[in-house]
Amino acid sequence: MGTAQLAYIGIGSNLEAPIEQVREALSELATLPLSGLVAASSLYASRPVGPQDQPDFINAVAALETRLSPLALLDQLQALEQQHRRRRQRHWGPRTLDLDLLLYADDAIDTPRLRVPHPQMTARAFVLLPLTEIAPSLMLLQQPLSLWLQRVEDQGLERLPNA
Repeated sequence: MGTAQLAYIGIGSNLEAPIEQVREALSELATLPLSGLVAASSLYASRPVGPQDQPDFINAVAALETRLSPLALLDQLQALEQQHRRRRQRHWGPRTLDLDLLLYADDAIDTPRLRVPHPQMTARAFVLLPLTEIAPSLMLLQQPLSLWLQRVEDQGLERLPNA
């Protein structure tokens, strides 16, 4: 295996006790093979993207140090989604757990199965705000995260109190 790389994972849930789903996912990310949890953001509540006839989401972002390749990490993330009984019934529909590989080192990946940086992350406050919380000096597409964050509307994001 190669050198450890820093990867950022977006976490979301809006079904079956979403706060617990996200907290459990954070614990499970810490146990992935050849990986370690470096940081985890606060939890945030956000309105759904896409169909509005579904509950609000709970979101967070985690930083992992990993020796897994990007595709091996994606496999692990999708396996965790399956353990949480993720059902892909409609695009942007409700889900028990959604894990997105947002960034992997400074890599740019564009394959049918994986795109990194995540293509929608610059337009989503529920990704940018928690990411800024744990990696304030991170650059994204040669621009500071703070600039990207200024460009997105509020999007109804609410930081949850620490429980």
